[in-house]
Amino acid sequence: MSSNGHHKKKVAILIEADVEDAEFEVPYNALKQAGMDVVVLGSRMSETYKGKRGKVSVKPDATTSEAIAAEFDAVVIPGGMAPDKMRCNRNTVRFVQEAMAQNKIVAAVCHGPQLLIEGDLLKGKKATGYMAIRKDMINAGANYIDEALVVDGNLITSRQPGDLAVFSTAILSRLGYGGKDVALPDERNKDAEWWKLADAWGGSTKGEIVKALNTALAGEKYSLEALEQYSQKESDSKIKSLFGEMIQNKGRHIQYLEARLNQLGEKPSLTANIANQYAKVKTALTGSDDIFQLRSALGDVQTGIGDLSNLMPSTTDPISTAIFAEIVKDLMMSEQRLVELYRTKVGADMKPANPTTGAAVTM
Repeated sequence: MSSNGHHKKKVAILIEADVEDAEFEVPYNALKQAGMDVVVLGSRMSETYKGKRGKVSVKPDATTSEAIAAEFDAVVIPGGMAPDKMRCNRNTVRFVQEAMAQNKIVAAVCHGPQLLIEGDLLKGKKATGYMAIRKDMINAGANYIDEALVVDGNLITSRQPGDLAVFSTAILSRLGYGGKDVALPDERNKDAEWWKLADAWGGSTKGEIVKALNTALAGEKYSLEALEQYSQKESDSKIKSLFGEMIQNKGRHIQYLEARLNQLGEKPSLTANIANQYAKVKTALTGSDDIFQLRSALGDVQTGIGDLSNLMPSTTDPISTAIFAEIVKDLMMSEQRLVELYRTKVGADMKPANPTTGAAVTM
């Protein structure tokens, strides 16, 4: 396939160590398959840059020191830990500043906007990025919008791997490669099977998406059973009430995950199906005092936050990513409420300190 337009479009894609693999591979492959002239730019010619997940291993075609922005139609900035290194290279910062000033397309995904922050390029701009840098972007003057794709003039931004198919499609269409002739969905079409497009461009396969969904499902089924066991042993009415709300959330999460598996023509794995039995055995061996149940629930929630946060960037399926994000949001809210109850409970049980010695008063 060749790109539409009067000349072959030339696109720079930046690279550094520990790039988020899919965030390099998906736009790179999308642009190459569209017949674009794609040039990989790094800091040093002699370097072989490896992705954080071990899939990418790339030697650059040139460096940002020698690159001339005027020769390119677009610049793509992938995320991961790479942008934190890119922003330390003044030549990389200069190159992107010049591209923006010359009204070239500048597209950044995930942590990619860190480079834009360094170049003072976000002031007054509508933009998005990975949630961890939301505050940094706002402090840099951006109008942060939590959406899969935000376009402001020549600036294109997205949040995470789940947005990559939409992100890459938006870049292609603005380079003149789009419409019905090339069978690309409209970037605003939320019903499109974006995961298939991402897969065709080197993103996660159906098998990898299903594995991630089953991992999340096993965790939620385990947590649901554990919470039911904790609730039975709990005597504090406030803690018991919170456990009840969390149990309802778990049930909803499980429905979402199973529905997505069903949409993909798959069923829950054996591991997911027996996770509740494992929880039943494990919790039967634990203590029964109120503080213990509270701390156990808090530990499960914190483990879930860590596991789901790792799953969020693991697939390029926007629907699965959105489910993982909602679960993480619910878990973080539950974590704060559990912490507040714990602090109140422990504080109520503590004896006042002796004002003279600072030691607890013996009663």
